[in-house]
Amino acid sequence: ASLPTPQSHPLHANISPSDPSSAIDRAMAARILSFLPIPTASSRSSAPVKSISSLSPPPNHHAVRLRSFLIAIPISVAPSLLFPRPSLRSAASVVSILPTAKPERASAEKLPSNGGGNEWDRWSLRAIKAFGMAELEARKLKYPKTGTEALLMGILVEGTSETAKFLRANGITVFKLREETVKLLGKSDMYFFSPEHPPLTEPAQRALDWAVDEKLKSAGEDGEITTAHLLLGIWSEKESAGHKILASLGFDDEKASELAKSVSV
Repeated sequence: ASLPTPQSHPLHANISPSDPSSAIDRAMAARILSFLPIPTASSRSSAPVKSISSLSPPPNHHAVRLRSFLIAIPISVAPSLLFPRPSLRSAASVVSILPTAKPERASAEKLPSNGGGNEWDRWSLRAIKAFGMAELEARKLKYPKTGTEALLMGILVEGTSETAKFLRANGITVFKLREETVKLLGKSDMYFFSPEHPPLTEPAQRALDWAVDEKLKSAGEDGEITTAHLLLGIWSEKESAGHKILASLGFDDEKASELAKSVSV
């Protein structure tokens, strides 16, 4: 028995050289190939050859494998390049900003450590995290600075401190804070981009200074500056956005005294 010729093979039964659709397909394929570079002998010898490892993403990235539908070449794309993560301060950089001395010796630009002690001993870890979250909340709302309202949201976003639990027990949540903040301060321009680390407003800086001063008055050099000191510092700024928002949500001097007693401020 003789082998079937290409014309009689079942796979070619419906294909004809004069078929218009096949002619169009061949023309499209030829046009696509005309755009692809064809290396010559001279270009292969003169052009430096990059190793595959130099084109691959860093080992710490979990690369997304993509494939070109034209030339079937795998492409590695790092997810962090496609979806950049918001920048958040490290704990060490937050400590360098938070005041560790009495207000008269503190500065928003350069904040020294008092007594030559370790700066980590001044602020509690939860307070440091709350401050970092406050900066992030200010950026989410596209505000140019970190205000007392952002410090409040930072305390609740951190969420594990006794102060955050006290606020939630009194019906004050981060969602209500955001809503009241927008009502009071309005929305920022959608095309405005906040600084990577929005600086403190004057009321926010005074609230931090109050927290430091009050802690030193009550406990001296012992103990830490906590989120409770921070919240009471915000409450002490009567004209600040944070104070007004707390008052609108039912926080008052009686609750402030209750918080102060519960944490032995």
